[in-house]
Amino acid sequence: MTQDRIWLDVPFREKGAAKAAGARWDPAAKRWYAPRPGMDGLGAWAAQADVPVLLPGEDRGVGSGLFVDLVPRSCWFTNVRYCVSERDWERLRRMLLGRAGQQCEACRRGEDREVRRWLEAHERWSFDWSTRTQKLVRLICLCSDCHRTTHYGLAQVKGQETAAFEHLRAVTGWSEQDARFHIEQAFEVWAQRSRVDWHLDLSMLTSAGITLAKPPAASSRAGIAEDELRMQNR
Repeated sequence: MTQDRIWLDVPFREKGAAKAAGARWDPAAKRWYAPRPGMDGLGAWAAQADVPVLLPGEDRGVGSGLFVDLVPRSCWFTNVRYCVSERDWERLRRMLLGRAGQQCEACRRGEDREVRRWLEAHERWSFDWSTRTQKLVRLICLCSDCHRTTHYGLAQVKGQETAAFEHLRAVTGWSEQDARFHIEQAFEVWAQRSRVDWHLDLSMLTSAGITLAKPPAASSRAGIAEDELRMQNR
C-alpha cells in the first residue's frame, strides 16, 4: 500500500543510479521508493520532510492564468531550479504538482507522454524599483505548452513562436490583435527591467528550510545563456 512506502527524494538526473541501487517507481504517486527496509545503498536519497503546501509569504493570487512573463536579461539563471539544491528542487516540484492536482494551473490539462506535454514549475516575481529587488512571491505549475508561451522570447529563439502564439490565443480566447498587443507590452517591460541588475530575494524558500545555491553573477548571466543556446542548437 502506498501509505507504507519508504519514500525517497531522487533528483531526475540521479534516477538511473537510484534504480540500479534497487529503488522502484510508483507511477500513481510519481515518486521513487525503497521496496524494503534496510537498503543501505538508497540511504543517499532518504526522504526529507515535505515542503509546506503554502510557502511562507507566498501569494497564490499573484500571476494567475496564462500571459507572457519574460525574465529580464539581468535575471537569467535566477530561477528556482538554478538556485536550490537538486534534492530540494525535487521536494519543491513534488509539492507544487501535488497541490495543483497534477494539472496545469493555466489551462487545466495534465501530463500527456504521447504528445510530450509535461508539468513544470514557473516562478512569479515582484520587482521593486526603489530597492532594485527581484522577489519570489509565488510558484505555479504550468504545462510545457503554457510554460513555452510564458517564456515567449525563448520560444522565438527556438523557432517555436507560432506554437507559443497560437497556444496563448487558445487558452486566453484573445483575438490576434489583442494577443500581439499583449506580447508587445510584455517585451517593453522586459527591456526596461533588463537595464537593471536586480538583488535576488528568495526568502520565501529559505523560510521553508530550502537550501540555496548561489546563482551566477548578474553580469555573466546573458553570456552563459547564449552559450547554452548555442550548445542546444548544434
